[in-house]
Amino acid sequence: MRKPRILVVEPDVDAAQQYRDALVVLASPDFTVVPAAEVGLAALRAESFDLLLVNIGRGQPGDFDALRQAREIDAELPIIVMTAHPSVDSAAAALRLGASDYLAEPIDPEALVEGATRLLGERRMEEEYELLRRQIERPYGFDDMSGGSQAMRKVFETIEQVAESDVDVLVVGETGTGKELVARSIHRRSRRADGPFVPVDCGAIPENLLESEFYGHEKGAFTGAESRRIGLLEYADGGTFFLDELGELPMLLQAKLLRTLQERKIRRVGGREEIDVDVRIVAATARNLDEMIRKSAFRQDLYYRINVVRIDLPPLRKRGDDIGLLIEYLAQRYGREMGREIKSITPEAYQVLKQYRWPGNVRELQNVLRRAMALAKGPLITLDDLPDDIIAAAGEAGTSGEVGFFQLRDQHMSQFENQYLSELLTRHHGDVRTAAIEAKLPRGTLYRLMKKHDLDTASFR
Repeated sequence: MRKPRILVVEPDVDAAQQYRDALVVLASPDFTVVPAAEVGLAALRAESFDLLLVNIGRGQPGDFDALRQAREIDAELPIIVMTAHPSVDSAAAALRLGASDYLAEPIDPEALVEGATRLLGERRMEEEYELLRRQIERPYGFDDMSGGSQAMRKVFETIEQVAESDVDVLVVGETGTGKELVARSIHRRSRRADGPFVPVDCGAIPENLLESEFYGHEKGAFTGAESRRIGLLEYADGGTFFLDELGELPMLLQAKLLRTLQERKIRRVGGREEIDVDVRIVAATARNLDEMIRKSAFRQDLYYRINVVRIDLPPLRKRGDDIGLLIEYLAQRYGREMGREIKSITPEAYQVLKQYRWPGNVRELQNVLRRAMALAKGPLITLDDLPDDIIAAAGEAGTSGEVGFFQLRDQHMSQFENQYLSELLTRHHGDVRTAAIEAKLPRGTLYRLMKKHDLDTASFR
């Protein structure tokens, strides 16, 4: 990880050294210290920085104008304003001009480190997100799939290698990872592309109807068989037969399917004639077939017959930055389908989706994005458009290791509330009624906030 570059505008040499000492924990950052705003603006025009620390109110004219110019030079640059003369008016002016944080002297080193850590983290997140936006234009698409991770590149490479042959393929992956997309891609790139692609969900058809669905039946073969019916395998002749959820096949049908794969012949239920079928089998499962074989729930010989080439689809949580590529691809696709001018999401919303574990994989991501785009009020999907359970689960996932976005946000908000309420009550000498009017808050809400921060009116009278 590269060292963060920090520009410090501070005329007091001792104060600047204190900032250095406090922030040295941030991966040994590179500091550039200048004594005046004009010199700092020149440095910003000449070089790129990750964070700006600027002290206002030390008798230097044009502090706020310099802040405005800094924001014009780099609109995304995080800025921490420090002052020895804090006030609500100066804080509001600084934030209005683009400051990201506002600290009163004497500076608390922990507060400075916390603010810098949070802002540098957000800066890195925005840079990463912008990089993903550019990468979406690179050739990471493969038929109806998107992915640039090593695991997905291996999947795409295997599809290209096996598509032209007629070998049977087993696709293994969790629910929602896109196993049918892999099967369709194999079919589309094969010599059978002009033939039928016949998908069948083995877990969706009642067991007593499976044989008839697969092989068809002759008239009178059983009660209700009023006419001859062609089965799905016969219909797939010359094309690809996709067996989804292979592990759900009952044992009796597994034996019959094995014979079909060995001889490429079928016999309709109630029929005597054997019919040749030229069909390629692509099967998929989310179950552990090895474990099923050990428990005698799946035939080992059928497993070996189908598992000529195996393609393992990784779960979304193990695909790294593919989540960004998928979000961009799906947002643009659904935007066209829904007639919405929404083509992307905010960095904060992206971070939530990246931290979430996605037990339902790509299918779950599709549903979440469709919902968010239906609810979005502006041109971008925001945190407000995401389901609460997704946000909560993403926050929990980010709590292991270093402090996550939501923890830092809550800490920062708590610090702001405490400082704002203390200054508000000080100005009004503990009068809750007039303080509530200025804050535009119901008096009951103000009381609850005071209780939350253990503030007593008597302390301000």
